Amino acid sequence: MQQSGILKKILITNDDGYESEGLLALADAVRHLGHVTIVAPSTEKSACGHSLTLTRPLRFIRVGDDFYKLDDGTPSDCVYLALNSIFEDGKPDIVLSGVNKGSNMGEDITYSGTASAAMEAALHGVPSIAFSQVYRHLGDHSFVYDFDVARHVAAELVGRVLEGGFPIGDRRFLNVNIPVIKKQEFKGYRVTRAGYRHYGNDAHMHRNPRGEEHYWLGLHPLEWSDHPHGDKSYMNDFDAIKEGFVSISPIKLDMTAHEELDTLRGWIGGGRLG
Repeated sequence: MQQSGILKKILITNDDGYESEGLLALADAVRHLGHVTIVAPSTEKSACGHSLTLTRPLRFIRVGDDFYKLDDGTPSDCVYLALNSIFEDGKPDIVLSGVNKGSNMGEDITYSGTASAAMEAALHGVPSIAFSQVYRHLGDHSFVYDFDVARHVAAELVGRVLEGGFPIGDRRFLNVNIPVIKKQEFKGYRVTRAGYRHYGNDAHMHRNPRGEEHYWLGLHPLEWSDHPHGDKSYMNDFDAIKEGFVSISPIKLDMTAHEELDTLRGWIGGGRLG
């Protein structure tokens, strides 16, 4: 895509690593819209949250034309360093993260490296979208998903942003989840609220040959409830996915519970601590 003779600049990252088929599908889906640069972690960084690497140096490793892996970097590292080195002559027009293999709905957003890369871009004033592909767990350590619908969704949404501007305000990003459906089953979009994810405590203890204990954290079942105080005119993201719609949630970085400020001030009162 060109506007006034200027090619749009698109930065793509993920948290599944530079070889992920979701990352490559996303790049292919939007390549006709502008110049694509990929900076992705060298290894999987799922559930790393919004972490930056401050205790060791980081190194770009060239994989292909405008395609780099960041040696042991996080998704937030990828965006931060790309904006401060590769894009020294001006910010990209949009940052895309994904397509993640697995959903990022409800409070998963706080764990998600996929969402956190979009957060990092939002902090730097760059429009950003996090894409996640929901999968169906077959129960035998295998999963069902593909990226055909995700490709269509990414091309459509990114095209709209590049043509018409970002639809939400500063320090906000779009969190997009795609259900497990075929292209012919695509029902459209729903603008959604984040639902309440229910978490268990699934940790599996094993012993190595020396008898020492170690643990693997297990996957939580996809269970949820609706936000008790949410605007009922909008579905939550889990329900939208369950009904076969693509979920689009506007996410803001301000996590202050504004409605609790007066309550907290009354609780503290005029007293002094100690």
